Amino acid sequence: MMRSWIWTLILLAAAVALALTVHDHGGNVIIVAQPWRLELSLPLAVVLMLVAFVALHWLLRLLRWMGNSPDRLRAWRGRRAQRRDVELLERGWINVLEGRYVQAEKDLSSLLARTRSADRKVLAGLSAARALHLLGEYVRRDQTLQLAQDAAGQDGRLRQAVDTVTAEMLLDQNRAQEALDLLEPLQDASSRFLHATRLLLRAHRQLGHADRVYALTRLLLRRSAIDETQARLFICESAAQRLDVVDAAGWDALWGDLTADERLTPVVALAGARAQARLGRPAEAARILEAALNRQIDDRLLRAYALCDAEQARQRLGHAELWLKSHPDHAGLLAALGQLCLSAQLWGQGAHYLERSLALRADIHIHALLGNLHDALGHPDQALRHWRQACEAADAELPQIQRPLPAADTRGDPQFLQGLRDVDAPPPDVPVAASGAYLQDAADEILEAVPAPAAPSSASRPAPSAPEDDYFDTAPIPGVDMSLTSDRSGQK
Repeated sequence: MMRSWIWTLILLAAAVALALTVHDHGGNVIIVAQPWRLELSLPLAVVLMLVAFVALHWLLRLLRWMGNSPDRLRAWRGRRAQRRDVELLERGWINVLEGRYVQAEKDLSSLLARTRSADRKVLAGLSAARALHLLGEYVRRDQTLQLAQDAAGQDGRLRQAVDTVTAEMLLDQNRAQEALDLLEPLQDASSRFLHATRLLLRAHRQLGHADRVYALTRLLLRRSAIDETQARLFICESAAQRLDVVDAAGWDALWGDLTADERLTPVVALAGARAQARLGRPAEAARILEAALNRQIDDRLLRAYALCDAEQARQRLGHAELWLKSHPDHAGLLAALGQLCLSAQLWGQGAHYLERSLALRADIHIHALLGNLHDALGHPDQALRHWRQACEAADAELPQIQRPLPAADTRGDPQFLQGLRDVDAPPPDVPVAASGAYLQDAADEILEAVPAPAAPSSASRPAPSAPEDDYFDTAPIPGVDMSLTSDRSGQK
């Protein structure tokens, strides 16, 4: 704006100076062009020159504008197409976020077919593939992803976007190995792709690769790219899996890489104790469990702590009794004390602890321990009673069946039919089950469909083979064997 005012003032000053100069120096201007002769006054000639200059200037600008019209038209059409593409892309993404996947797929597929921009083509393809994935149309989704891959060409940034989105969709289908093949190059190239690293962690978790899960979770935790609670859970789970297969040479490195807080979690402590017991170090296993139990009394840790030989049991009783002072009414701790007493053959003290635990909580474990105790003391009736109660407690945890189950349908088994024909002795008198009507109908259909052969002699009757005797149940089936016996008796 300031520049325009400056040029205006300069032009006004030049016009005033020219007017004063012309006024003071009067004269004529003669233009001779045979056979014409034109004579003008000096002021008029100056004015005409200025008018001709301005006219020529605007004429040249008009010619230039007309010469640039095709480029300008193409640019205008490009801007209009870009505006339409952006509108379609925005509308498609809004429909995806709102859950209108069918309309979103239509808009994005239309954009994919019409746009000429590689970036917008890839974005439209990936967005349409996401909508088709959420609709469950996986064949069309894969076709759209292939179009996006083709549009990306050799552009590394676009190819990484296509691979990342494709891997995420494959992980939703539990196709972890295929997703891993796409994600590994991204992780090798740079660890800055945090989303790809999270997807890589998810793939390794689905495949059960404990070492890679442990390393990737540590990496994401250092970069604050994962929830800390979830990261601790993944670390403890993967560390426990690694401890289950660790050998003596790798123990120190693996256990030393864990923090003190991670070693005291129940799942890691249990895995560490199992590993030490497997390596023949029961004292080290006890120390790991004791450290975890000093922090938190857990039933899983207590049961593992109570599993030991007589020598270890006497050493562990002292620690367990110290915990009992601060947790006198913990049923799991009392049961563990009772089990340790049984291992150390301290029968009276073990019975005391187990009875106290039974008064607080009656479960399978406590009844089984009391059954073993009374069996060792020579009390078969009491042992049988507690074992029966343990079985009843186990049955209570199983799903209850409100109606009788149907009998097995053996009509397609030729060995079963042969066994029916070879039966000579009548079956024992068994009550007919609730499904006896079904068995009776099945037996009638079998006997009607298969003609009965001539009865073979006892000398020619082949002896059944051992594998068949072990596999087939030879006990009489209620309803079937009784019906066959009655029919065979009537024929005789």
